[in-house]
Order: sequence, then structure tokens, then C-alpha cells
Amino acid sequence: MIVLQVTYKTRPGMREEFLEAILREGIDEASRAEAGNLKYDYYLPFDDNGDLLLIEKWRDETALKAHAEQPHYARLKELKPLYVTETVVERFWTAD
Repeated sequence: MIVLQVTYKTRPGMREEFLEAILREGIDEASRAEAGNLKYDYYLPFDDNGDLLLIEKWRDETALKAHAEQPHYARLKELKPLYVTETVVERFWTAD
């Protein structure tokens, strides 16, 4: 299993708007519905009002690569410049 911890560093005051755009566009639901997706959830860190955290779990590399080819993934890439200044991706592999 592949686990991604994605931290979006948002523009000042834009975190909630970014999350609202993701939800409005259905990016979260479409990602969860993909074959090989085991988890796709957003979190708001308590100690930093500018970060938005995304935890993703994928069955394998094939599923993750297919995710990157989806229209909703492309839409997220279009939205990011409006709201995000930096994206930090941490990748982990587990035996589960």
C-alpha cells in the first residue's frame, strides 16, 4: 500500500475557500471512487490556519498512476495556483 501525506500551504485566508472548492468540484468523492483508492481525506491542522492536510492511501503504484490521469486530478491542478503557495508530498509504503 502507498500512503501519501500531502500538505497544501495556502495563501493567507484561503484555506477554507480551497477546501470548499475541492468539495464543490467533487474532487474528494471522485478520488475515493477510483479503483485502488483506500483512503482520501482532508484535515485542518489545529496549530496552523494556513495548511490543509490530505491523507491518501492507494493499493499500489498502478492505482496511483491511474489517479494522476483522471479529470478531477487535472482540475485540482488547475485550482491550486489560485489558493496554494506550496505543496509538500511525503510518500510512505506499508506492507498492508
